[in-house]
Amino acid sequence: MEFRSFPFLAFLSVMVVVIHASQPDEDYWKLALPHTPMPKAIRDLLQSKGLSSVDASTASCTVHIHFDKFSQPAGEEAQVDDSKIGNFFLETDLHPGKKMKLNLATTTNGAVFLPHQVAESMPFSSNKLPEILNRFSLKENSAEAEIIKKELEECEEPAMEGEARYCATSLQSLIHFSTSKLGRNVNVLTNEVKTGSQEYEFGVGMKRVADKSVVCHKMNYPYAVFYCHTFTKTRTYMIPLVGADGSKAKAMAACHSDTSAWHPKHVAFKVLNVKPGTVPICHFVHNNAMVWIPK
Repeated sequence: MEFRSFPFLAFLSVMVVVIHASQPDEDYWKLALPHTPMPKAIRDLLQSKGLSSVDASTASCTVHIHFDKFSQPAGEEAQVDDSKIGNFFLETDLHPGKKMKLNLATTTNGAVFLPHQVAESMPFSSNKLPEILNRFSLKENSAEAEIIKKELEECEEPAMEGEARYCATSLQSLIHFSTSKLGRNVNVLTNEVKTGSQEYEFGVGMKRVADKSVVCHKMNYPYAVFYCHTFTKTRTYMIPLVGADGSKAKAMAACHSDTSAWHPKHVAFKVLNVKPGTVPICHFVHNNAMVWIPK
């Protein structure tokens, strides 16, 4: 699905010409995180790539709803898909030789970060939906408008017990939220998975990399917006994987010790045949996510 918002792209072109030369996002990163190299996953989202990189298209899936929104059950379609794929697993499964069919690749849009000043000037709330649609030249009843509406509603839902959440509409706001939870001495990790859905085997050398983290998932929006959150009682692992085709990969997984607040009909309980609050449940993060951890 695509946003056909040429007036919005024209608006972007003006703002990028004004702000592009100073590369404020890169400067802010160096100032805020002087000991943390900027990952390629973030560098690829910067406006400094040039105006040609701005793509207002959007995808139809929102993976953070299926895998990290535990207050409500996933939809029927997601339950069927996730049951087949098996991205959820128990912490006791963390050993070499464990086999799982995974689909960590995601269909995402090519949207990049707006400069912070521009993002701050853009309305971003449900009560501003008509103004937002007008800026994007979208009709109220269009499929694109429905995606924007759902993403705004997702950002406005209250946090669960033990959770802090925030939707970052710029790189600067993403840095601010993550460092407010973890401090400035951080690493930013992403999956190293290039292939799509297949059976993987857990390899040797898996590491428990953090007991506290901030996970940020890219949302479906005409410019880069990240749904970031952190949970208490959550451990983060980096897991080496060996594909059925012989390919090697590494993927991030979060293991939640306390699932008592999750919706009792969440797909994870169905997949694993366990009840809320009984055992730690783990899940892989998708390739459009970044995981912030303390060094």
